[in-house]
Amino acid sequence: MSFSIATSGLNAITEQLNAISNNIANSGTVGFKSGRAEFSALYAESQPLGVGVSGITQSISKRGSITSADRALDLAINGANGFFVVRDSAGTTAYTRAGYFDTDSSGNLVNNLGMYLQGYPVNANGELQVGTIGNLTISSGSIPAKASDSLDFTANLDARAKKPETSPFTPKDSTSYNNSYTTQIYDSLGREHSLNQYFVKTDENSWEVHYYLDDAEIPGSSQTIEFTEQGVLKSPTGATELQMPVSGAADLTIDLSYNGTSQYGSDFSVSKNKSSGYASGERTGQAIDEDGSVYATFSNGERMLQGQLVLASFANPNGLASQDGTTWAQTASSGAPLTGTPGSGLLGSVKSGALESSNVDLTSELVGLMTAQRNYQANTKVISTNDNMMSALFQAV
Repeated sequence: MSFSIATSGLNAITEQLNAISNNIANSGTVGFKSGRAEFSALYAESQPLGVGVSGITQSISKRGSITSADRALDLAINGANGFFVVRDSAGTTAYTRAGYFDTDSSGNLVNNLGMYLQGYPVNANGELQVGTIGNLTISSGSIPAKASDSLDFTANLDARAKKPETSPFTPKDSTSYNNSYTTQIYDSLGREHSLNQYFVKTDENSWEVHYYLDDAEIPGSSQTIEFTEQGVLKSPTGATELQMPVSGAADLTIDLSYNGTSQYGSDFSVSKNKSSGYASGERTGQAIDEDGSVYATFSNGERMLQGQLVLASFANPNGLASQDGTTWAQTASSGAPLTGTPGSGLLGSVKSGALESSNVDLTSELVGLMTAQRNYQANTKVISTNDNMMSALFQAV
């Protein structure tokens, strides 16, 4: 009986050594979760039969450290909760923390195993299709020019300013106005134009703005701006519509908003000058934000939304079934996945240009290796002792 008990110990420790050696071998594998052999005593009623390994379990809920990477599509989940959702060509869904992602020849986001990253795609208008989870794809085409149609302008006009010395206003005479500001806008062909605003103080708390496009006056477009005695914008309360004919392109119509503009006793300053529109551009790369939004970036400085990746969480992540040490499948023990966007609820955010390292603790593994070695030697000693006793018994007969 002692032979079989010691043999069961050797078999169990061999499996433990396999788990430890696998952990050590994968200490540099991104997204790998360490495993351990779990022993259980074997009995036949009250008769001891040795030891067995009930299973090799992975520490899935223990995350590894986040390290920087040199590619924008290398991703890490900044938090303990959440898994990337990936799907193979056969439609089988898996879950992983290994953030090796790149694009294939069709622009699909895939991991190093060729599995497709899942998320919310966009429609033809660039709008997210929330509720529909599918493959994420980054467009490889160019972005056409877009004419400017709005301008958000916020400034402070100096309440200490006096009426200009020269009248009437003319842009060539700086003494006929108090301040000026230039904004770059685009026509339907993507050509850049200069929209000039000239601010002329006409009375206490009252100003007049004159508009010029490429140094040519925009007919009938002057605007009166009034402030309260507290320096808060009184009028206009809505957007000012500027209509500008452009040679060779569609006429420009821009809604100019002065929302937030003030008049206080400090120097003229502009805190916001944001216009829509841009020139055409070629795709130069891609970017992923913390909330999982996927963008294509273009040479004109614009970004176009391509989709938003989703993360999955489980009531019992340690109940997931391991497929290869870095990907897992749903089981009855893990429960059904709950999906959401990064940073929502208890899900971690996504960090671009980073990877989650293996969670293997090499110090602990080496200590476990030495302990297993001693246990193995002890079991071989039992077999050796038992053999000596049997030999002595036979010699005595």
